[in-house]
Amino acid sequence: MRDLIASFPENIEESLRIAASYTLKKPSEQLKSVVICGMGGSGIGGKLVAQWLENSLQIPVVVCQDYTLPKFVNSSTLVICSSYSGETEETLSCLHEAKELKAFIIGISSGGALVAFCEKNNYDCMEIPSGNPPRTALAFSVGQLLTIFFQLGLTNDTFIKDYQSSKNLLVDFNEQIHASAKELAAFLKNKLVLMYSASNYEAVAIRARQQFNENAKILCNHHVIPEMNHNELVGWGLADERCGVLIFDSKDLHPKNQLRLEFSIDHFKTKTPHIFRLVPEGDSLIERAIYFINVVDWASFYLSDLNDVDPIEIDVINRLKSFLSNK
Repeated sequence: MRDLIASFPENIEESLRIAASYTLKKPSEQLKSVVICGMGGSGIGGKLVAQWLENSLQIPVVVCQDYTLPKFVNSSTLVICSSYSGETEETLSCLHEAKELKAFIIGISSGGALVAFCEKNNYDCMEIPSGNPPRTALAFSVGQLLTIFFQLGLTNDTFIKDYQSSKNLLVDFNEQIHASAKELAAFLKNKLVLMYSASNYEAVAIRARQQFNENAKILCNHHVIPEMNHNELVGWGLADERCGVLIFDSKDLHPKNQLRLEFSIDHFKTKTPHIFRLVPEGDSLIERAIYFINVVDWASFYLSDLNDVDPIEIDVINRLKSFLSNK
């Protein structure tokens, strides 16, 4: 896992190089909606990209993480099916449904049934390197998605440039990232982990939850400002020092949300002294998000060592797949 996380900056560059080698077909109809289908390590790329682009796109983007597509999908919908293995059953179910609905389909995968289906039906499919845990292939999911939106004329190249520059950011701040990650891992050891971010960084918090789940083998929770002020803030009534709070302090909140965050932190302090504010480097939303992600990836790895668990092992997921295949 150490080597796989260390390769993240280079994967960003490689993902864009691979994506740029494709010239995608253009839809025959004007696109009126986009659905990104993907689960786990493949699906989180869709959540990140959808969130990054939401204030620049003229059409809605929905992330689908189930067996069926939203009812609005039709021939003017772009359906992107992303499955690292190419065998994710929920994503393949959506892929077949998208074909029946005559949607405009693009795949992202390292092989398997998804690539075969796209080849058979003459759909574009961006193929990415295979052989690693899907959660370590995030860079490829993101690079391919950003390129799809750009090549289809839905965005300009600003987002690709910001993503590309995030590679240099990670290299330049490598020592700082590792220091923060080790400090964060030690902080989270034996804590009930509660994470908070601005709403436009929720996908980052979800990615963090997934990494702590899979790599460090711990349960944790996340919520966003301002929504948590309308419910979870009250839930702190019976909280105690078992709670360890991780704040993704992006420093770009709406002024009212910054006030809400500070109030919330003051309230947390009445219940627990364990509060960690993680502040990113970077000038753009994408750069800051990638910085957060890389710190947490390393923190989840260091925490796996502290917890004496194997960060690669996902036996229970494999047992679930075997269970489902026999039904």
